[in-house]
Amino acid sequence: MAGNSFGDLFRITTFGESHGAAIGVILDGCPSNIVIDEAFIQSELDKRRPGQSKITTQRKESDTAQLLSGVFEGKSTGTPIAILIPNEDQRSKDYSHISNKFRPSHADYTYQMKYGIRDYRGGGRSSARETAARVAAGAIAKLFLKQHGIEIFAHVSGVGTIESPNLDYTDLSDLLDLREANIVRCADPATATEMVSFIDSIRKAGDTVGGRISTVIRNLPVGLGEPVFDKLHADLAKAMMGINAVHGFEYGSGFEGSKHIGSEHNDIFSKEGDKTVTRTNYSGGIQGGISNGMDVTFRVAFKPVATIMRDQPTLNEAGEETVISGKGRHDPCVVPRAVIIVEAMAALVIADHLLKHNAYLNVRK
Repeated sequence: MAGNSFGDLFRITTFGESHGAAIGVILDGCPSNIVIDEAFIQSELDKRRPGQSKITTQRKESDTAQLLSGVFEGKSTGTPIAILIPNEDQRSKDYSHISNKFRPSHADYTYQMKYGIRDYRGGGRSSARETAARVAAGAIAKLFLKQHGIEIFAHVSGVGTIESPNLDYTDLSDLLDLREANIVRCADPATATEMVSFIDSIRKAGDTVGGRISTVIRNLPVGLGEPVFDKLHADLAKAMMGINAVHGFEYGSGFEGSKHIGSEHNDIFSKEGDKTVTRTNYSGGIQGGISNGMDVTFRVAFKPVATIMRDQPTLNEAGEETVISGKGRHDPCVVPRAVIIVEAMAALVIADHLLKHNAYLNVRK
């Protein structure tokens, strides 16, 4: 199986399955002398871990990160950083009833056809449990970006047909406090209350619902990204579309921008002191595939979780019609836990592009 690595200079490779002994990540290319705050890494993992609230899966995993290499006296050494996250609460028997059945809208059928074998216990490698490894690596990327003053903030901006109002991103620390004050991780308190009630009603009905996550990246230098195949927004899109259950990505004005005319949509340049800015930000902080110094903004759409607590018709491996029943522990809506995954993948992309950009600047000198 290929495709287990992500990034060029700041590069990760994840490993492990949902019901195996552990999952983990190897991060190669992290610069030396970065302060590695293990408490921060664990706090990031805690935001993604299962069993947080009534609107998340009740699987109980501490997601305790074990740093095995690449760190000495609290700082990165420049060598590969290996992180192991043991699995503690596997219930493989919950999946014995699907050992020869294909769950609708899961990876069961495609894995079986491609590889001739599949780990049916929680989806094996296709399980969203793998994303814990990305969060651990993303936490280190955030620590690296922090030294450059770069901030990333994401929150749940939509669940089903419920939409939060647009936020004022002036003070991200205040928004972070508001986000973490509720279990759905929406930074608008009134909308969060409505979302929680709705998700809980969906859960009680044995069903699931999708949602949307909005993200802003602040204080990027001008120049991240390449103008052809390695556009900054293209790499962000790849990172987001590689997250389980993601079905859509848009940046800046996104699909709404296609309704505008050019005179409305163009971002006019102006000066604020010595800084060049744009009066609007329909470009989402990226022009020609390269960051322009404005906030980078994007949204990610997640589909409803495919496992529902209802009987559904399906086929088994022999091609026979059968019925499959939803069992086990699953999220009725993934977005409350996916917020930190979106931030982690964004941090990995920006860290990679920052290293490339710094290398380019050194060559120019």
